[in-house]
Amino acid sequence: MDAFLELPFGLAFAALFAIVMIRVNVTYWIGRGAAAGVERTRLSGALHRPKAVRAQALIQRWGPYAVVLSFLTIGLQTAVNLAAGAARMPLRRYLPAAIAGSIIWALLYATIGLAAIESWLAIAAASPAAAIAIGVLVIGALVWILLVRRRRRTLKSSVDSLV
Repeated sequence: MDAFLELPFGLAFAALFAIVMIRVNVTYWIGRGAAAGVERTRLSGALHRPKAVRAQALIQRWGPYAVVLSFLTIGLQTAVNLAAGAARMPLRRYLPAAIAGSIIWALLYATIGLAAIESWLAIAAASPAAAIAIGVLVIGALVWILLVRRRRRTLKSSVDSLV
């Protein structure tokens, strides 16, 4: 990461864009390969059941939006790109979405992301204990947010079932 911090913005952006494009396209093709492999097994019938066919049609229609939006998440990109490949999303729909998402991702990381990493590294150099404390606070805040959301969903579903 230090190497990216020292690069001019344009070079950092281009390098990050290239890295993410390679990663998401490899993931897509792994999904395509896995789907092709399943076609050669006894499980191939499952790919042609009505629900599976509808799911593939849904991914092929709405999948490009999911691909683009997945770049704004942490941990979802790989699953979405793998699913796009496994569902055999046509390249004419996948590639524009992957390019748009990669541009967004590279832009975010070349600006906000690298600045946050640089700040955290500066704090860690000055005070490792402070860096650990900040990390614990961030993780704690994320866990708290997830728990509150889960509780709201549970309460909403309880209220909905009473109505």
